[in-house]
This record gives sequence, structure tokens and C-alpha cells, in this order.
Amino acid sequence: MSENMSLTEKALARPSSVLKQAGAPYVLVVMGVSGCGKSTFARMLSERMDCPLVEGDDLHPEANITKMASGTPLTDTDRQPWLEQIGQQVAQWVDARQMGVVTCSSLKRDYRTTISGRHAQVCFVYLKGSRDGVGTRLRERTGHFMPASMLDSQFATLEEPLDDEVVLELDAAATCEDMLEAACAALRALGKPVGHGNGMVESKRNLT
Repeated sequence: MSENMSLTEKALARPSSVLKQAGAPYVLVVMGVSGCGKSTFARMLSERMDCPLVEGDDLHPEANITKMASGTPLTDTDRQPWLEQIGQQVAQWVDARQMGVVTCSSLKRDYRTTISGRHAQVCFVYLKGSRDGVGTRLRERTGHFMPASMLDSQFATLEEPLDDEVVLELDAAATCEDMLEAACAALRALGKPVGHGNGMVESKRNLT
């Protein structure tokens, strides 16, 4: 990591070995269980990097939203078309060498593979939180279709990203402001992505 990265930022942001090898990504998929702060953090990240933001939840078919609102967990069959649609957006950004941020819980490794298409330029930014910490935050939320009672199923489903995936792990117990600074410092330290284009160079200026 960069010598300019503070000890606090290093503790909050942990890039995988594969991410370090791949270099700075084009697309950032902000992931984690419901209630970990994905939407707020992703909005701040896209504003800092001056790039588009897509809320993955907005791409759910109505049947999925109704099912989740009733407290019924989705099956993999329910999720597949949704994951593929997110993957199409991600692929468009990668093909255009354009920066983009998307939110998606991405709880299983197979889900992440569908979304990323195994592109090294797609990084999952994992907001890692504890069951108690996320539960408290989720109970305080309003206007979201995921009831707190489903949090146990979220953690039961979660397959945490491993070091052989393109992932930047952040400590979700920190404030969004601190996570943002840590993430930007970690991304600056990665250098240019493989096959980088002008769009990435311009976006990297906004990581400071």
C-alpha cells in the first residue's frame, strides 16, 4: 500500500491479493448483507469518483420485492435473472472502460461470478459487519422492504469473499466517511488497471 495511507485507513481497508495483482478496477460492486450501509456508502463513492451509480435493488422484479417484503427469502431461481441484469450493466461499463458503482448484496461466490463475468476489472467492495452491529442499524431504518427478521437468513447465506477473489474489504463498523477515505486510499495505491483507458485516468483524480 501507499506510504501515504494512514494506519487507520490500512486497518479499515483490506485489498485481496488478486486485487493487488489486477490493479485499480473500473467497476466497484458494493456488497454485504442488508443493513450494512451499501446504498449510503455507494452514493458517496460514486460522487467522489464522479461516476454513475446503479442501485441493484432497483433492478429486482416486482415479484422478488413482494416476496422479500412478506418475509420470505428469495431462492437462487428468483435471484438469477436479477443477477444477470446487474451483470449486463457491469459488462457494459467494463467494455466501455468506464468507471461505475453498483450495489448488490452478492452474498454467494456464484452470485459474484455471475455479476463480474470473472473480469479482473470488477472489484467487490465488501462492507463487513457483525450480526449485532448490522441488526441494530437495520432496526433503525425505514422505507426499506427488507425486514430485520430476515437478517439471520442473510448471514446464513453469506459466503464471505476469499483472498482469491477481486475484493476490497472494509470494516462496516466505521463511519461511511472513514470507509470512503480508506477505500479511496486503497484504490489509489493499486495504480492503473490492466488495459486502462482515459476514463479511468480521469476518475482516479477524484480519489484524492
